[in-house]
Order: sequence, then structure tokens, then C-alpha cells
Amino acid sequence: MILISLTYIAPMEAVETHFDGHLAWLNRHYADGVFLASGRKVPRTGGVIIASGSLDEVRAICETDPFVSEGVARYELTEVDFSKTVDSVSGLKQA
Repeated sequence: MILISLTYIAPMEAVETHFDGHLAWLNRHYADGVFLASGRKVPRTGGVIIASGSLDEVRAICETDPFVSEGVARYELTEVDFSKTVDSVSGLKQA
């Protein structure tokens, strides 16, 4: 699994102009099974996404996010090998 940490690097007004494109990007990658969970950071300085796939695959996907391509956010990727979970998210563990 890959943890994607999104951090805004532009004022919120600039971020919000790309929100619809970012939502479409999220929806596309939920539909293809890559994204498993996502949400805003609190306070609202960015977001976090749990993704499946290789680090290189997820990095390439992140580069197509309108937030990134329009220069309003950056990503940090962390590869995680979950070894313990509650039953409801056991699919996050590597086989």
C-alpha cells in the first residue's frame, strides 16, 4: 500500500479553483481500484489517500492530479506493508 500525503503550496483560493478536476481525478482512480480511502487533513492543509499498487505506478498517477499539474499542491509518498488491521480493513494487508 502507498500513503499519499498531499500538502497545499498555494493559497486556498487557488486550490479551490482546481477542486472539480481533483475530484474527477479521485473518482477515476477509485473506479479503477487504485484508491481505497481518502480525506482532508485537519486543519485543512491538504489530504491523505491510501492507494494500492507500486510506488512508481502511484507516483505516475499523482503527477496527473490537477492540484499537482497546476502547481497548487505537492505529494509525499510512503510505502507501507500493513501487518495488522481490524477485520473490516483486512484487505489492506499484503498477502
